[in-house]
Amino acid sequence: MSTESLPELLAEYAELERRMADPALHADQNAAREVGKRYAELTQVVGVARELDTAREDAETARELAREDHSFAAEAESLETRIGQLEQKLRELLAPKDPDDDKDVIVEIKAGEGGEESALFAGDLLRMYLRYAERQGWKAEVLEAVDSDLGGYKDVQVAVKARGGGVWRRLKYEGGVHRVQRVPATESQGRIHTSAAGVLVLPEAAEVDVAIDPNDLRIDVFRSSGPGGQSVNTTDSAIRITHLPTGIVAICQNERSQLQNKEQAMRILRARLLAAAQEAAAQEASDARRSQVRTVDRSERVRTYNFPQNRISDHRVGYTAYNLDQVLDGDLDGVIDALTKADTEALLAGA
Repeated sequence: MSTESLPELLAEYAELERRMADPALHADQNAAREVGKRYAELTQVVGVARELDTAREDAETARELAREDHSFAAEAESLETRIGQLEQKLRELLAPKDPDDDKDVIVEIKAGEGGEESALFAGDLLRMYLRYAERQGWKAEVLEAVDSDLGGYKDVQVAVKARGGGVWRRLKYEGGVHRVQRVPATESQGRIHTSAAGVLVLPEAAEVDVAIDPNDLRIDVFRSSGPGGQSVNTTDSAIRITHLPTGIVAICQNERSQLQNKEQAMRILRARLLAAAQEAAAQEASDARRSQVRTVDRSERVRTYNFPQNRISDHRVGYTAYNLDQVLDGDLDGVIDALTKADTEALLAGA
């Protein structure tokens, strides 16, 4: 979307205002919800556009007055600066939107190179995301976890939800290989080791987003192998669902009942199928769309956590800060803001 479409958006906003005032609309809750959502989306755009029009009119007036009285020159210059800021803000608001920005997510964290140290780091990453979710007022729910011997995680999946959505907008940049440099708990000589964990962030798919034919699923039931209560090792409650056309598999054994595990596994499966479909579509799309942050390349190192220097570095945008302890405690906004800004600038450059 570009600024050339602004007149159409203003006309659409006026029509939405008319519909919002019509009592007949509110008789249909689904229609009212859709109209209200779109109205809210356009409200900020219209507000900035109107403020920009006012600033331009004021600037023209100040320039005319400055021709006769130089004391108005400073006001004219200040308004020109404000116009530039508003134009930039409007371009950002009109930049192409990620259709998944309002979705909740499923975050998968897998231990990689480094053995037990990698599993411990995966646990650190999980706590970081859980604390970030808490700071944002989001709800986080661990769907499936495979513990390691020393208290970390070999593999863990957590669903993160927000009232009104919007989690993907912030966490979509977290996917990739996260590298840690520190002295491991298993190191007796005090040497710094490097290990890594992989993070995959998937927009959570609703049933309407992904059509799954039950005949395409193979559902296997087996006995759980990890902690989870007195009955976990004595009943066949664990569920493995395989989507036969793609070979994509989702497993859940954390819950005590087959039904609960099946529901959780289906959530994971839908998210993975949606991500696979989006990746296939992105490969066929233009270079501009492929440049957007939408999929995870696990072979790419995206971030380094250096404990001796208390340093965090995101290699995609050259971001570096010396507050690693705060970041691991959930203070992720600095690095996420830097990634969001870089992504927006890339979108504007390609628009």
